[in-house]
Amino acid sequence: MSDLFAREPKKPLAEALRPTSLDEVIGQAHLIGPGKPLRLAVESKTPHSMILWGPPGVGKTTLARILAHSFDAEFIPLSAVFSGVKDIREAVDRAQAVLQRDGRHTILFVDEVHRFNKSQQDAFLPYVESGLLTFIGATTENPSFEVNSALLSRAQVYVLNALTDDDFKALFARAVASGALTGLSFDETALATLSGYADGDARRFLNLLEQTRTAASARRVERIDADFLSEVLTVNARRFDKGGDAFYDQISALHKSVRGSSPDGALYWLTRMLDGGADPRYLARRLVRMAWEDIGLADPRAARIALDAADTYERLGSPEGELALAQAAIYLAVAPKSNAGYKAYNEARAFIRQDISRPVPVHLRNAPTKLMKELGYGHAYRYAHDEPHAYAAGETYLPEGIEDSRWYEPVERGLESKIQEKLRFLRQLDEETKAPPRS
Repeated sequence: MSDLFAREPKKPLAEALRPTSLDEVIGQAHLIGPGKPLRLAVESKTPHSMILWGPPGVGKTTLARILAHSFDAEFIPLSAVFSGVKDIREAVDRAQAVLQRDGRHTILFVDEVHRFNKSQQDAFLPYVESGLLTFIGATTENPSFEVNSALLSRAQVYVLNALTDDDFKALFARAVASGALTGLSFDETALATLSGYADGDARRFLNLLEQTRTAASARRVERIDADFLSEVLTVNARRFDKGGDAFYDQISALHKSVRGSSPDGALYWLTRMLDGGADPRYLARRLVRMAWEDIGLADPRAARIALDAADTYERLGSPEGELALAQAAIYLAVAPKSNAGYKAYNEARAFIRQDISRPVPVHLRNAPTKLMKELGYGHAYRYAHDEPHAYAAGETYLPEGIEDSRWYEPVERGLESKIQEKLRFLRQLDEETKAPPRS
């Protein structure tokens, strides 16, 4: 017997304002605007398998529900966090029953599909292939790395974007129109602060509005400004996944800012990652790598400064040690750039990997025994310190057949310009040893 007095739990604001049609969705105009892919799919009544890839709170689940409703399809949601192959089989059985009973198609929605392993992802394939299921997966991770190629080939990937400030203004207007914020007034600084705290996430934005409403009620405040929000809101770190795309995108941005000689860019991305929870020790290691890869011998001090910054962080920890990392990033950005050493190493390594095992030239071999000396090991070796300019002009130090290989070519920046000048001088000496004597 049902309880006539049972009460339904009050829906959170994010759930209460969840869109029920494409026209109500805020953001993602590149997918649902006129003439765009998902709008065309709905208008033509032609569902297809897809993967919705984007950060949290941008409407992946909402879009999947709207699509299922628009196609009059059975909607079966699964979470890869809690589901397994057994759940997939049950979904298939349900899809078959719905098809036989009602003639209706089924959309299987898998949230966080990247958490399914290969065998679990493979379990979808026969039913997607046969047309029994239209598969919609949602993921915050790059499908190229996290989704099987077989499943990728059967699903269109759509990239969803984080919400913009204009999107948040529209979402705020909807919350006001719903009556959820009755009795409260928000100034421009408050709305900008909420948008910043939300960091592109609509769900977070609406949850922050609810927190604000609760705090305002408790303090009997009607006007909301940025100062009030900073006092009452508990704000999580910005969007940052220590093992996902956001992590690698941001470290890439940091590295490219250093390489591009942008101290402000380097400082921004370093601070952004620290704010998001990145391990400062990892960032310190990356700075050392940048010093050797993109600056090298153009400014050898860069590597020393990066190492000193890493050591400083080890001694001081956070937050004091982070200042050393910041100043190292600034120095690396403004230092003269050269990847000559990096290129030389990679080219030499690539050559050696495909080359034969060439013997060491006899004159370069060590000769610790009488037999080795009798075999000529070390014979005719020229001791550079006894030669003019401490350089044995015309001598070769590479195996036979590759004596003329030249991998390291310094650039005309920083200290490497001096290195280049010296190498030109030494090569001129080499050329003079090859020239015929003057008559």
